Amino acid sequence: MQAITYSEDGTPDSLRVTALPVPRPGAGEVLVRVMAAGINRPDIMQRKGLYPPPPGASPLLGLEVAGEVVAMGTDLPANAFPAPGARVCALTNGGGYAQYCTVPAGQCLPWPTGFDAIHAASLPETFFTVWSNLFMTAGLKPGESVLVHGGTSGIGTTAIQLVRAMGGTVYATAGTAEKCALCTTLGAKAAINYRTEDFPQRIRDLTGGAGVNVILDMIGGAYLDGNLRALATAGRLVIIALQGGAKADGVNLARIMTRRLVVTGTTLRPRDAAYKAEIARQLEDHVWPLLGRRAIRPLIHATFPFARVADAHKLMENGTHMGKIMLDLQHPPTDTIR
Repeated sequence: MQAITYSEDGTPDSLRVTALPVPRPGAGEVLVRVMAAGINRPDIMQRKGLYPPPPGASPLLGLEVAGEVVAMGTDLPANAFPAPGARVCALTNGGGYAQYCTVPAGQCLPWPTGFDAIHAASLPETFFTVWSNLFMTAGLKPGESVLVHGGTSGIGTTAIQLVRAMGGTVYATAGTAEKCALCTTLGAKAAINYRTEDFPQRIRDLTGGAGVNVILDMIGGAYLDGNLRALATAGRLVIIALQGGAKADGVNLARIMTRRLVVTGTTLRPRDAAYKAEIARQLEDHVWPLLGRRAIRPLIHATFPFARVADAHKLMENGTHMGKIMLDLQHPPTDTIR
């Protein structure tokens, strides 16, 4: 098969199409013929050597795919979903930048009604992440309010729509007027330009001084104090990435005590297959019908041919995208490096 590999220097230009053996599905796994794959920030971090795959996972990049099941491993019921021939989108443990990828069966979901491969592949990483953090970890309830940082990222565009669809009020931060406008178009009650506005004070103004119930944060240290100031009493802060650093100086921890705040953090990739399968089950029950009715939709910023994966990574790194960046494997290149 053709797959994307990279050299130790970890630059985007080190990514290349390489001939590798087709993997074999193990116990509880299926083999997917990949038609499309998503580009995600953890891929960038892994390429740079900052986010190694967990033990037993494929060393290849790629955490979400869409395609056709072509083989099954052991310990799977013969007539259960997904059977050979099923078209699935799946959260992988790695290996999605390839023509074939093994995936735990419980991490597969059917393509929503009317979706093509590109749109189906854009779902797993962001929807698994947003659902597990906002609704399973933070326990978001209808009527509560949420602040989403990075509102035009894949995570952000998904979170804005899901919160609205589930009866919540959502605010977002973004770095340009154009990005802020997109956030409100997707359903944010207000969007805050973090380059020109103080987001904690703006949240206080927008909520009549109360603050928000939940914050979904991918910045980390640089935003910790501001996040604590923006939370309502008994608010919950969920940290899912550390783009602004892993350390926070000068933070007033008394706010956590006096306002009964909960600060937690999660990483999805190392979690076990049973937990990811439970997320998939909840998504199919609560979210997939909304996708089928077009009540919510993935936002695709750009799609690149398989061989232009370096350009896709460069776009992800420069931060100008709004929505998902995708790889098309339905027309793979013929030239490979052995």
